[in-house]
Amino acid sequence: MIAGIIPARYASTRFPGKSLIDILGKSMIQRVYEEAAKSKSLDKLVVATDDERIFQHVQSFGGEAVMTAAHHPSGTDRCWDALQQSGDGYQYVINIQGDEPFINPAQIDELAAILKDGTVELATQMIPVNNHEELFDLGEVKIVLNDKMEALYFSRMVIPFIKGIDEKEWHLHHTYYRHVGMYAYRSDVLEQITKLPVSSLEKAESLEQLRWLEHGFKIKCGITRYESHCIDTPEDIAKVLQRMKVSNS
Repeated sequence: MIAGIIPARYASTRFPGKSLIDILGKSMIQRVYEEAAKSKSLDKLVVATDDERIFQHVQSFGGEAVMTAAHHPSGTDRCWDALQQSGDGYQYVINIQGDEPFINPAQIDELAAILKDGTVELATQMIPVNNHEELFDLGEVKIVLNDKMEALYFSRMVIPFIKGIDEKEWHLHHTYYRHVGMYAYRSDVLEQITKLPVSSLEKAESLEQLRWLEHGFKIKCGITRYESHCIDTPEDIAKVLQRMKVSNS
C-alpha cells in the first residue's frame, strides 16, 4: 500500500501562492494532482497543505486534501503529518513535488517499483550526467553510489575527483548521476527521520537527505527517464512551457 502525498504550502519564499497560479487554464496544484492520479502504483493521493485557500481549491476540483501544521520546516515533515491523518495500512509514502505541473505519472511508477520487496528504507531517483556543463553546475546535486545502488553521499560539488584527467572529460571516464525526482519513505522510517536533529552535513550542503545518511539510513537510488521541471519563480512558468513544447514537438 503506497500513499502519494503532495505537500503544498502557500507561503513560498520565492513565489508566494504558486500552488494556485493559473497554467493554461488550470492551477498548478490541480495539474500536479491530476497527473499523479494517473499513476498505477498509488493506493491513495492527497494534498497536504497549511493554507485554507489551497485546501478549499483542491476540494473544489474533486481532489483530497488535509490540513497540516504551519510550522513544518520541510515537505518530509508535512508528509508525516498527512500520513498520520490518512489512517493505517500504508507501508510507503511517495512525496510528490507540488511545483512540477507536468510530472509524468510513469515517473511515480518507476519509483514505486523500487519498493516492491518492502525492505527499502528510503528511495529517490537520478539521471546520468553526460556533459561537462551539467556536471559542474553547482545547482545540480550529484550522487555517489555504492555497489547496491544506495547513496553514499549527495553533493553540489563534483565527486569523485578524477586525478590526471582534464575536468572537461571527467564525464567520459566515470558514470556520474545527478539527483532528480521524488522521495519515497517507508512509513516507519518516515516517522524516525522527522525526529532527527539537523546535521552538520545537511547545514553545509543545504541538503536534507544528508541528515538521513549521517544517521545511518539507506537511500536506494533508481534511474529515471524523466526530467524534473519545477516552478520556483514566476519566470520559470514560461521556461517550463517552452521545454514541454520542445519535448512534445
